[in-house]
Amino acid sequence: MSILIDRNSRVITQGITGKTGQFHTRMCREYAYGQQCFVAGVNPRKPGEDFEGIPIYGTVKEAKEATGANVSVIYVPPQFAASAIDEAVEADLDLVICITEGIPVRDMIRTRYKMEGRRTRLIGPNCPGIITPDEIKIGIMPGYIHKKGRIGVVSRSGTLTYEAVAQLMEQGLGQSTCIGIGGDPVNGLKHLDVLQLFNEDEETDAVLMVGEIGGTDEEACAHWVKEHMRKPVVGFIAGVTAPPGKRMGHAGAIISGGKGTAQEKLAVMEACGIQVTRNPAEMGKLLKSALN
Repeated sequence: MSILIDRNSRVITQGITGKTGQFHTRMCREYAYGQQCFVAGVNPRKPGEDFEGIPIYGTVKEAKEATGANVSVIYVPPQFAASAIDEAVEADLDLVICITEGIPVRDMIRTRYKMEGRRTRLIGPNCPGIITPDEIKIGIMPGYIHKKGRIGVVSRSGTLTYEAVAQLMEQGLGQSTCIGIGGDPVNGLKHLDVLQLFNEDEETDAVLMVGEIGGTDEEACAHWVKEHMRKPVVGFIAGVTAPPGKRMGHAGAIISGGKGTAQEKLAVMEACGIQVTRNPAEMGKLLKSALN
């Protein structure tokens, strides 16, 4: 079992004819059940063409109607990416994963407003994507570092997503689903949304949650964990070990009025029963000890 995607997902690539879209669609298609999962591409200027046998349609709606696709991944340039999300939402897909970074905040504010009341879920933007190991990956993460297992991973940082997975693998722990939610100030799924899904997943035994300085999303998630989570949660906040004068994190990592610091986040997480580490090299070991 997994959350959000599995071998039965059917995926559209928006921006399939660009260099990035082509490369990562090819990599995803070659992973596990990708051959059957990636069924369509979208480019309004190239309908009727194909990319290595994947048919290209003029709109997401047309691609969905022709193939039964329920998921979209977006590699469209920043100035057009929010509109690409809007199109996927209008087509009533289950899930949209936006890999594009550098989308103007104003564009994303408008897109999030348009999504209110809609059932489509959004991962990203500015994220590595999502993977259910040994079934399907949608995004830019290297598939070979993952293995099927029972640990859920959710992270704002793409790089630390890979680091967390590598440490879990060193401990002999595979993953149920790994999600990089992105660190932009206006995005889709938050830690809380993902923890709720992992909590209901019968084949996820524990969760590794990686946050960043800025905002209060991790604190809100921690309070929910204290009241509702039935599984161990281990946490780390990027920025706690940054060199003097520097700060780890995305552009969305804004500290305001003393809120959103790494120490504050860690303190709230600890108070809510989440086992935390201040050393990013200890994430895997701490998760394994939490299981024991």
